[in-house]
Amino acid sequence: MNPEYPVYIISKGRWEQRKTSKTLERLKVPYKIVVEPQEYDEYAAVIKRSKILVLPFSGLGQGSIPARNWVWEHSISIDAKKHWILDDNIFGFERINRNRESRVTSGTIFKCAEDFVNRYKNIGMSGFNYDYFVALSQAYPPYYLNSRIYSCILIKNKIPFRWRGRYNEDTDLSIRVLKSGLCTILFNAFVACKTPTGVDTGGNADELYKDDGRLKMAQSLAEQHPEIVKVTWKYNRWQHQVYYRHFKKNRLVKKKRFKGITGINNYGMKLIIKDHWKEKESG
Repeated sequence: MNPEYPVYIISKGRWEQRKTSKTLERLKVPYKIVVEPQEYDEYAAVIKRSKILVLPFSGLGQGSIPARNWVWEHSISIDAKKHWILDDNIFGFERINRNRESRVTSGTIFKCAEDFVNRYKNIGMSGFNYDYFVALSQAYPPYYLNSRIYSCILIKNKIPFRWRGRYNEDTDLSIRVLKSGLCTILFNAFVACKTPTGVDTGGNADELYKDDGRLKMAQSLAEQHPEIVKVTWKYNRWQHQVYYRHFKKNRLVKKKRFKGITGINNYGMKLIIKDHWKEKESG
């Protein structure tokens, strides 16, 4: 089973690694990878040309923002109501249940997430948490309501926003969605396995994270949303801290035509017990 909505990967300088592309190929999930024109030949040498979309610009020095907005408009042009936008450093997905992680081998989790989100009329963004933020030694709810959505994002195309700025664009968009009164859903039941930001070469690492980039990122977000963001020093580096409790009043609203479900729908998924996923990266 595959997602209903189009899946895009934005990528730059990572045609050799292409972690997310390899992952979706393995899961047999249809996707488009979005690249700058000067890198088309390199990507076309390792990915089917039919899966590549070429941006009409390059080297704007604004990180991934222009590419993200181009993807948004492209999805609207094909009459999609929502779209998935994925970073290019995701090497797998997992299902988390009863403190057990199970490797995902199909695109079914995307469809599960879509069906859950589609029960409600006021979810602006949703997505999968990172695997390293869901510790198997602790209990977690199946999703967080009204939090940040990073890296593997399902966006409702009709929300009145677009990506902006240069730093922390996913956090900024999440906050603006929440400030508008809409909700976000961050799934813990399904998680994305990705390398931490700034570890892989290529992407935005050279443009955004060098020198005092981390401090600039935190300061930029605090300037955009001073009432709920502050700059802190954690884990030996500068970080932003967002007070999402400000959005506790944002409540999910079910669609009137939604009748609810009876029983359990496993979407055909089966749990196969094997050795721990050897391909899982420690990051």
